[in-house]
Amino acid sequence: METLESKLDLTKADPLYYKAKATPELVHLGAYYYLTISGQSAPEDPRFLQAIEAIYAVAYGIKFLNKAEDNDFVVPKMECNWWIAGGLEQQHLFAQAPRSKWHWKVSIRMPDMVASDHFFRAVHLAKTKKAHMKALEDVKFESSQEGLCVQILYRGSWEDEEPSIRQLLDFVKANRMEITSYHKEIYLTDPKRVAPEKLKTILRYRVKNTGLN
Repeated sequence: METLESKLDLTKADPLYYKAKATPELVHLGAYYYLTISGQSAPEDPRFLQAIEAIYAVAYGIKFLNKAEDNDFVVPKMECNWWIAGGLEQQHLFAQAPRSKWHWKVSIRMPDMVASDHFFRAVHLAKTKKAHMKALEDVKFESSQEGLCVQILYRGSWEDEEPSIRQLLDFVKANRMEITSYHKEIYLTDPKRVAPEKLKTILRYRVKNTGLN
């Protein structure tokens, strides 16, 4: 009988990526492959919900293709970058912007054994089963170099993140660093199973040293 122990679980295999402290900290991360899908809408908008459905359809397709090759894995936690138009210098205005103006990039990290061939086969399979799901056309397979990041573990409703985000921004400023990416959230808990006040989310930004003393 198959057990979870026989599957690769990245949350256990790579705890540096999937764990954070309740106070700001720096971590050095590597390069990874992700499934991604991007768009603009409020998170409650059908476009965002359809994007999530599409990316998970591909993720599970890849999982089952790898399982057939004796490389089964647990589908990793969903992530999402959030931003508004105007570049990084405008991101402090994110919370004040209308939700319909929010840009997002949903991601699911893929294990190293996943190749582009798995991705194309999984997309094709999903299209044959879910021809109505137009968002499948927007799912991509791409790599990203994370590098130096600042992060914090946030507990609670996503509507109340701002104090934790402010902690991160203050930490970056105090340590004479500069943010080089949009706000990322890694969702460690399932909102369908956990009350809002018990949600656990890693908030993360890529950063670089400014060279100032």
